Amino acid sequence: MTDTPQGQVADAVKDNWVDRFAPRATRPFLRLARADRPIGTWLLLLPCWWGLALAILSTGRASLADLWIAAGCSAGAWLMRGAGCTWNDITDRHIDASVARTRSRPLPSGQVTVKAALIWLVVQCLVAFAILLSFNTAAIILGIAALLPVAIYPFAKRFTWWPQVFLGLAFNWGALLAWTAHTGSLGWPAVLLYVGGIFWTLFYDTIYAHQDTEDDALIGVKSTARLFGDNSPKWLRAFLVLTVVIIGAASMMVTVPCGNVLAVVVALGGAWALGWHLAWQLTRFIPDDSDRLIMLFRSNRNAGLLPVLFFAVAALL
Repeated sequence: MTDTPQGQVADAVKDNWVDRFAPRATRPFLRLARADRPIGTWLLLLPCWWGLALAILSTGRASLADLWIAAGCSAGAWLMRGAGCTWNDITDRHIDASVARTRSRPLPSGQVTVKAALIWLVVQCLVAFAILLSFNTAAIILGIAALLPVAIYPFAKRFTWWPQVFLGLAFNWGALLAWTAHTGSLGWPAVLLYVGGIFWTLFYDTIYAHQDTEDDALIGVKSTARLFGDNSPKWLRAFLVLTVVIIGAASMMVTVPCGNVLAVVVALGGAWALGWHLAWQLTRFIPDDSDRLIMLFRSNRNAGLLPVLFFAVAALL
């Protein structure tokens, strides 16, 4: 294992904390876990907070246990995003070596061995599992079930033009888990939130995938960006509408039975605000501008925080 001055990954944030402050020996593993690119952790965490906030709104109660659910989901999102990325990089190491944006990643660049990466994968999963065990039984079962879409996703680009669907299945699982951790059982509002999150993932990851369309075409990797091509704005608009409608339906399913009109309006405003942010992204979408694409992709942290804020306010009403 070696670490060179060229160790920074090409699409990492410049002067990120890993490259500046982390001990040299840990940097390849932190890069493997995408600690130098935190947006993915946010995108995995935010559906958890959606599910928790909507569950609190549904039951009308909050406790110190919910603080632990929020914190546990935060740590779990960091760990499982890292584990998922480690698994993805192990399976894709030969593909990554053929793509300009990814050949600087730790495995194809030789910063870490496959054996060391596998050990790091197991460590992250075990710590995340220890956190999961602090939740109720139903949430634990859901957490274990989440490993299936995580395991499949890296291979999806090889057999389907829709690998972003599999990413959505994995990245939005937290909406189901956090809801269940609070309520003790799975509910239809959480399922709707999950489906709405999948369409959100289709939106932002199609934007992200446009960075690699030329390289992907050369090596035969599939994506929605390649599938849609010049029609991407049309598809992105459809994903936007479906995201807003389905998440809005989830919020109404929870708030309408309560009879609090103001809570209904505020909760529905979470989906509406998310939709306006996605519309803003769409007006700035330029498929051939890599810098613009990564900026829009990263802006989804702020987009995803909007429903959390609105659901939390509605729960206080």
